Amino acid sequence: MTVTTYPDLERQSAEDVLAYAVERFHPRLYVACSFQKEASVIIDMLMRIEPQARLFTLDTGLLFPETYETWRALEERYGIEIDAYSGITPPDEAATIASRRWEHDQGACCAERKVARLKDALADVDAWVTGVRRDQGPTRAGTAKLHWDDRHGLFKVNPLADWSERDVWSYIVRHDIPYNPLHDRGYASIGCMPCTSPGTERDGRWPGSDRTECGLHG
Repeated sequence: MTVTTYPDLERQSAEDVLAYAVERFHPRLYVACSFQKEASVIIDMLMRIEPQARLFTLDTGLLFPETYETWRALEERYGIEIDAYSGITPPDEAATIASRRWEHDQGACCAERKVARLKDALADVDAWVTGVRRDQGPTRAGTAKLHWDDRHGLFKVNPLADWSERDVWSYIVRHDIPYNPLHDRGYASIGCMPCTSPGTERDGRWPGSDRTECGLHG
């Protein structure tokens, strides 16, 4: 796809940013679902705009049971089916292999279980939506609501870029949306079981290392 001009959406609301993305890119728009609180908000907004919107997740085989429960709860609530990219068969065996891989090389595990699967998911779309927020950490502070994603060769939409933690929770409470119960146990950011601990924002990810990103966003 050739990059063309696009509007400055920085002053637009999250709903307006999503509406623009749907109008311009659907059905070649793909919405990433991590089953963290931001994903719950985006799914709720999106279903109000376009119930036929396409959603996907990266199933590493090492997700928390609570994450799978949230996945099922959101599908049931909105009557949707979220595409899964995993390459994991059978799940128990793959989880064991991935867990051992993580112990020896966290970067390689993320590259295999996340980054490569994301490449598969985005292979045939023109834009993707994420729940990245600027206040999640220094590496995300410059996130634009809409920009060209050089890494994947398509547009990237971040409707919650300027939202605060309080904004996210206010929306969830106001609309009574299912969310990952691990957030109530001190997990601000939720990824795979071996590399996630309770902590504020992304402080609980990859404990004991200086890593802050898995490679999906930076």
